[in-house]
Amino acid sequence: MAPSHSIRRRLGRVIRLDRRQKALVAEAVFWLTVARLGLMAVPFPVLARRLGDFVPPTDARVIACAAAGPTANAETARRVRRAVAAAGRTLPFEAVCLPRAMAARAMLYRRGIPSALHFGAARGPEKSFEAHAWLNAAGIEVTGYPVASRFAEIACFV
Repeated sequence: MAPSHSIRRRLGRVIRLDRRQKALVAEAVFWLTVARLGLMAVPFPVLARRLGDFVPPTDARVIACAAAGPTANAETARRVRRAVAAAGRTLPFEAVCLPRAMAARAMLYRRGIPSALHFGAARGPEKSFEAHAWLNAAGIEVTGYPVASRFAEIACFV
């Protein structure tokens, strides 16, 4: 498939969205780009200080984010999930799990919805180390799901 055809097809999906959905996808494009640039330019320990409180996975705030929240918050989390997924498909770079989780977290934060950004690690068959990030809020699996069972959760940001 020619690259221009692929781009047209991907953008066509976005063009068919209503104005509110387009605005949310545009916001997701912005935050995915910011996250990608941040991860490229800023050492992770410095960037981590901007992600929130570093807590163990058993922290009460982490557990609260996994529990069902108010219906409006859950619906907003679903809309953010769809927007980040759509934006990730239209970008000229690959938006992997961490930038997606960071972008969704920023979008939810702007809307006053608490979220938990999880980090996991695993030994890979070909690599010595694999990492994965996922985000949940208001009982909704926002990004990075399903999480493979080989990942052991090692930390969270709330």
